[in-house]
Amino acid sequence: MTVSWKVVRTDAELEMPRTDAHLRGLGARLVLLPETVTEDKLAREVADADLLLMCYARITRRVIERATRLRAIVKYGVGIDAIDIDAARERGIAVANVPLYAEETVAEGAFALLMALVKRFKPIQAAMDHDGWAWPESRWLAHDLAGKTLGLVGVGRIGRSMARMAAAFRMRVLGYDPHVADMPARRCDDLDAMLAECDVVSIHCVLNAQTRGLIGAAQLRRMKPGAFLINVSRGEIVDEAALLTHLQAGTLAGAALDVYAREPLGKAGHALSPLYAMDNVMLWPHLTFYTHEAMQRLEDDTLARCLEALEGRPLTVRSQDPRLRAQTIGVRFEP
Repeated sequence: MTVSWKVVRTDAELEMPRTDAHLRGLGARLVLLPETVTEDKLAREVADADLLLMCYARITRRVIERATRLRAIVKYGVGIDAIDIDAARERGIAVANVPLYAEETVAEGAFALLMALVKRFKPIQAAMDHDGWAWPESRWLAHDLAGKTLGLVGVGRIGRSMARMAAAFRMRVLGYDPHVADMPARRCDDLDAMLAECDVVSIHCVLNAQTRGLIGAAQLRRMKPGAFLINVSRGEIVDEAALLTHLQAGTLAGAALDVYAREPLGKAGHALSPLYAMDNVMLWPHLTFYTHEAMQRLEDDTLARCLEALEGRPLTVRSQDPRLRAQTIGVRFEP
């Protein structure tokens, strides 16, 4: 029997060579689309597709309602905020993500950014590149982590890994997460109160209606003068305009960012372009997840979900996200 599956994968800039080759080897017709694909183009391609793979591209209600054959949407990554889950559930289209592939990886990336920030790697490296040496002047003074207080906004898998690393550096760790009962940190139920205690605040929560803008202008004002902010989760969790204002005013000591509300970031023509000129800001291009080991795990789990969908088996949901756990058709849940 000739296989006639059609698979659409968006965000083709993120290379998934084993996944693509395996799907083609199964006889599937694979359509690769860029992250910048228009809604019209995506809707046309998905209209007769059996499976949709996506990472960052927005999967709107209009796209989903045009899909007459779609069995499943697989997010090859963690965050599902770009998918209209309600629309998919109404159509009986199963949705799953790949939540476990990079929790340690992203935590390592966040901690590396923290180290680079407080040790002033960016300006010292620039001085070495320009002058060949840097003498111990006050402008190069860095900070110890030992004895400092780290506040985690979100204490799920990545936050827990971050807490363990911080504890190894003898940091005091606080955690704010209304959805986690047991955490490897001192629990704080009042976010504003926790922010006021922290030397470093690191964001590790998912983006949803409750967390969008969670760290707003009021919360940034609550942070200690001279505190640092780390965000490797989603740009929309932070009021970026307010963050830029605080950094320009010097009320925050610095920030390390891997994510932005509008990506890609740009040295010109972007609301956050002024950050490039700041020695106390580390900018990373949404790559804390990107290691050999994590990509191996990501492709393994993505292929497993693809095979489930194409073979007509229930899609395995390994995430605890209530938006995915609310599905009742075409899925099975792992603890």
